[in-house]
Amino acid sequence: MKLSRLRLLASIIAVAATGGGLYACSPKNNTPPPAATIAQPDAAAALLEARFNDLNGNMQPLSQWRGKIIVVNFWATWCPPCREEIPEFIKMQEKYGKQGLVFVGIAIDQKDKVQAYADEMGINYPILLGELEAIDLAKRAGNRLGGLPYTAIIDRNGKMVASEIGGLTQAKLETLIKPLL
Repeated sequence: MKLSRLRLLASIIAVAATGGGLYACSPKNNTPPPAATIAQPDAAAALLEARFNDLNGNMQPLSQWRGKIIVVNFWATWCPPCREEIPEFIKMQEKYGKQGLVFVGIAIDQKDKVQAYADEMGINYPILLGELEAIDLAKRAGNRLGGLPYTAIIDRNGKMVASEIGGLTQAKLETLIKPLL
């Protein structure tokens, strides 16, 4: 039952992301969507109030990283752009972690697949497991289309300063976080 629910969820996300991309690139709308957008004022509060299990089954509140620059990334192992950006996140966590940057991955996927991928890639930042609650949280944080990957950046004061639907490059992410360091 759980596997079929995740497959249905994956299908819904894929359809929503495709539809949003088609709309954004349709002839009626010649203006490309903004690369990074600012979310609603309560978006950071919603993220910081969230709690999810980590890969060890321990409940982890996102609020434990208050006072740091938090890059919250909603992702899945079956999402190609997610898989492309994670190695960049690993490098950036290594490079900027001592300066107060923390990536937090919220995987919308099965625990065993997430664990295997995290081990294979050597992910060096916290990975939390989310299901439907994580998708709802991402929507409250500004991801109206429900697409993956979705990344939100919260500054040291607990304010969401940017969000991005789709894959991020290291160069793009650095332009967003360097002023916050």
